[in-house]
Amino acid sequence: MNCTHLDHAGDMPLPAELFCARCVEAGQHDWVHLRMCLECGNVACCDSSSAQHATAHFKETGHPVMRSAEPGEEWRWCYVDEVLG
Repeated sequence: MNCTHLDHAGDMPLPAELFCARCVEAGQHDWVHLRMCLECGNVACCDSSSAQHATAHFKETGHPVMRSAEPGEEWRWCYVDEVLG
């Protein structure tokens, strides 16, 4: 499948400090992995984490593409087309 969201997603560097701000605000530090929105740079926890803030960010904003924020990983995910890129 050709995903235009992945094709047009920009790239941005990962922030120096990586954490899920919404988890920290809730007093949680138990996220599994982190993801970064490629539209606004929001960093949030993945779907394997109990709070699933990255998916919540997509549902709230409609920002379609995120990337892994894990060291050494560069893959992307389009929420709209459910395609890995």
